[in-house]
Amino acid sequence: EGIYDVPNGHVAAVVTHLEMTAPTMPARLPFPDGITVSNAPLDNGTYRDLFRAVGGPWLWTSRLLFNDRRLAALLSDPKTVLWVVRDADRDIGLIEMDFSKAGECELVLFGIMADATGKGLGKPMMALAQSEAFARGISRFEVHTCSLDDPRALGFYRRMGFTPIKRAIEIFPDP
Repeated sequence: EGIYDVPNGHVAAVVTHLEMTAPTMPARLPFPDGITVSNAPLDNGTYRDLFRAVGGPWLWTSRLLFNDRRLAALLSDPKTVLWVVRDADRDIGLIEMDFSKAGECELVLFGIMADATGKGLGKPMMALAQSEAFARGISRFEVHTCSLDDPRALGFYRRMGFTPIKRAIEIFPDP
């Protein structure tokens, strides 16, 4: 209990860990007209641009710290599954899943650009993520969100069937 100092040049966030052990949504839900999803490979530059566009308002930094070699290895790893949401020819959303733990999947990244929110994309994106994850025979699907994320994120994950299992404090360099 108590208040803890955060070093100069750093920020702190409360991280909520959530999980589900069975899908809670239909296998697929239709996306609005003009919206498509693809899991075609991305090059480093395209991935970084989309990562910044989606995560910039929420201080997403993790993948920006990867050098080109490490990012290329991640993007080509068969245990990393990446879906890109497009509106016409514009990339607007990202779903990244990690299957590196046996029997588990982590929803590493899930988001859309700020100007695409409120257009009915969240539920079809989550139905896709759940379908893809559980189709691989996992027994646990996990996601983390934090107090720096969109304030609606935690409620959304709970409505989609995830259950909070723990909270933690993350301290990291201010981007």
